Amino acid sequence: MRLIDRPEEDAFSLNQREVPKQGCGVTAPLFWGTNSDFLKYQISMRQLHALPSILAKALLQARESNRRVRSLQLALGEISELDMASIQRQWEELSEGTLAERAQLHFRFIKAELQCMACFEKYHPLDGKIHCPYCGSYGAKVLSGEEFFLESVELDDEQT
Repeated sequence: MRLIDRPEEDAFSLNQREVPKQGCGVTAPLFWGTNSDFLKYQISMRQLHALPSILAKALLQARESNRRVRSLQLALGEISELDMASIQRQWEELSEGTLAERAQLHFRFIKAELQCMACFEKYHPLDGKIHCPYCGSYGAKVLSGEEFFLESVELDDEQT
C-alpha cells in the first residue's frame, strides 16, 4: 500500500522520460538504438527487476521437469505503472535462447481500489485519477491495483 497526496503528473511524457540506473538512485535519460532516439515505450524500475525474477522462477520449474515453458499467467494491477506491450517486449528479449523463449504471457487484471484519507470512503479511480468522488480530496491510500506477479507456469507436455 502507498499513500497518494497529490494528483500524479505525467511522469512518462516522451521528452521527460528517465529511468534510474540499476543499483543506484541516479536517473539518466534512456536511449535506444544507434541514433539515440528516446525509447518510445514505458519501462519502469519495477518492471526491470520483476521480469528477470519471473523468468528465473519459470526456468527453475522448466529445468526441474526438463520441459519448455508454454505459458505464464501474470497478475497485473489496473493502476500499475506497467503496461502489457512493454512487458511483452522485455519478455521476448529476456527469454531469448532459454526454455521460455516462445512462452505466451497471459494477464489477469486486478481492479484498483483506493481509500480517501479525508472521508475514508473506498472508491474505484475513474480514468486512473485519484480524485475522491465523495469529498473531492486528492489524498488516498492505494488498497489494490498496483500488483504485478507470477500466478502460474504452464509447461509443455513433451520433455526436451
